[in-house]
Amino acid sequence: MAAGDVLLEIEDLRTHFHLDDGVVSAVDGVDLRVRKGETLAIVGESGCGKSVMARSILHLVDPPGRIEGGKVTLHRPDGPVELVGAGKRLLRQVRWNDIAMVFQEPMASLSLVHTIGSQIIEAVRLHENVGKAEARRRAIDLLDRVGIPMPQRRVDSYPFELSGGMRQRAMIAMALSCRPSLLIADEPTTALDVTTQAQILELLRDLQGELGMAIMLITHDLGVAAQVAERMAVMYLGRVVEYGSAEQVLSQPRHPYAQALLRSMPRLGQARQRRLTAIRGTVPPPYARPDGCFFHPRCDHVIAGRCDVVPPPLADIGDREVACLLYQDEPDQDGPDQDGPDQDERETA
Repeated sequence: MAAGDVLLEIEDLRTHFHLDDGVVSAVDGVDLRVRKGETLAIVGESGCGKSVMARSILHLVDPPGRIEGGKVTLHRPDGPVELVGAGKRLLRQVRWNDIAMVFQEPMASLSLVHTIGSQIIEAVRLHENVGKAEARRRAIDLLDRVGIPMPQRRVDSYPFELSGGMRQRAMIAMALSCRPSLLIADEPTTALDVTTQAQILELLRDLQGELGMAIMLITHDLGVAAQVAERMAVMYLGRVVEYGSAEQVLSQPRHPYAQALLRSMPRLGQARQRRLTAIRGTVPPPYARPDGCFFHPRCDHVIAGRCDVVPPPLADIGDREVACLLYQDEPDQDGPDQDGPDQDERETA
């Protein structure tokens, strides 16, 4: 990857929550890169640290959470800036202007006592030197761009007067008010019906092509990630365990956890009587994480005395990066069951 193609670079990012019962390492050494104009999907089970990692980029982690270390470098046209440890002034410039975020639940993110238009107008005027009339005109144009009917009327509507899909569209309009280089979309289709979900995904694709922005899509739905992403990162217990092109990860996953995720998905043509393959075991409690590889208690390919002792780093194995000792010990080997789903599942898919 050429250095000029990288928009956002994350190195060893660590975010911990200091609670009375102990320390929860929600993000534990994440390494990622987002290219200009691409869609990167972050996938994994609920509670694996996807949302906290995304919020850490913009310093939106609420106490008792705290960013403990690492680097988050944003490559702007005027030069790179470091966000970890940045002051409020720089973060205020970066938010919305360079990086904007669409949160998981619009009703929890939008003010219920202010109109949709007033909230978009405030975002525009906070970051750009424009008057109220121009900001209102831009708000109406943004609402129209994201597909809200009668934007001249909806601009004066309150969030509770809109449907779930409309609120999500309004949230996207607000995020795009300053034409950011990167849009972080945290579960943008959660709790939406299938038709509205497809419309939101299509809207994001269209706006990405129009504005040339990159998208970081946070989701636990591999089907959604497959529709829109060029690259994919699989997270487990606060760490990235596999990172590569979406096509490679979905068709031939290398990490045992990524393989297990693919096997647990329902497939077209699968026999109705056939049970889905569940990932054995349970996610370890946050205060008692296992030593070595976090996934080794649930892994079918665990190496006793190695996987339960040595924490595997995210290493390049040629066509992608994988955090698994099975490949790092023997880099020329393909590893276990790299196709993910078994042969019968592939034939019926």
